[in-house]
Amino acid sequence: MWVTIPYGENMSSKFPESLIDEERFSRFDRSDNVFGRIQHDREAPFFKTGMYDGVERVLDSEEGYSSFELARAMGGWAVYDYFTEAFEPKTPERDANIMDKPILNPPSDKPGILTEEVRAAALAYGASQVGITGVDSRWVYQTDRGGDSLDHLLNYDYAVVMIIPVEPEPTGKSPRFPAARASAISYSRMAFIISCLSEFIRRLGYRAAPMGNGGALSIPLAMDAGLGRLGRNGLLINQKLGSCLKICKVFTDMRLVEDDPLDSPLVDRCYSCKLCSGACEVDAISGRTDPEPGKACPANNEGIIRWPVDHYKCYQFWIENGSDCSSCISACPLTPNY
Repeated sequence: MWVTIPYGENMSSKFPESLIDEERFSRFDRSDNVFGRIQHDREAPFFKTGMYDGVERVLDSEEGYSSFELARAMGGWAVYDYFTEAFEPKTPERDANIMDKPILNPPSDKPGILTEEVRAAALAYGASQVGITGVDSRWVYQTDRGGDSLDHLLNYDYAVVMIIPVEPEPTGKSPRFPAARASAISYSRMAFIISCLSEFIRRLGYRAAPMGNGGALSIPLAMDAGLGRLGRNGLLINQKLGSCLKICKVFTDMRLVEDDPLDSPLVDRCYSCKLCSGACEVDAISGRTDPEPGKACPANNEGIIRWPVDHYKCYQFWIENGSDCSSCISACPLTPNY
């Protein structure tokens, strides 16, 4: 059951201002998250350390940690890792098709019809759910991991936000390698879906900028698009999938109709549940009852009232585990049964 949480009378139609401490909040640099700090932050305890660097310590140590399972997990990343043009704002220059493709005139330019067709296309390409929202500049990263400005993304009006399901059964085996395989495959599906949807939009004469985790913060965009609420584990909680999902999005200048966000930004039962906090082997997830606007580690942005997650502890466990971890997802009672 999803219960409305009162936040006073100043509820906006989008991400509620009461979740934002405007004096402490600012647009985030993607280079400041954990994966950016691996590359540039010499003070980070995991500087230049990949999660596979010490995998020999756990390989074949117990069930779920075999070389075959790890190879399956790494194989699942193939499309995401190698088809990097799926995440570029322009059409890939390489094309194996020998025939020219036309730019089409859409039968209608009405936002309602365009929205229906975009949603139908995203679902046809494999998205589980689709939401539409305006591009809120607060959620666009200031810079990418290399420090280059992302202000060009502010020139897009709408975000088509999509949910990619992750298979619950292997996720329930976290932190063993089958869970990593399920996560990896969902990322490769993400690359396929956003590249297909972007081509659909471009062939109708509009601009499209496809994104996975990059470009902008996926979770608040998904919340704005009505796809879920923020959970204690720092992830989007969706009504059907819990947090057993990934998020991707396509920014566009196609005029669309926005969806409404859900009536409360945080999941009510997260105040008392705390199962994800107990499942985390390194105490990276807050056990506090009430959310707070502070930081749990340097990779957090300040000024968002939530349960901050210590991403330093989380990633260091990935290194010890030889792969990523989904234990907080599998522990969540809102994750589907398998």
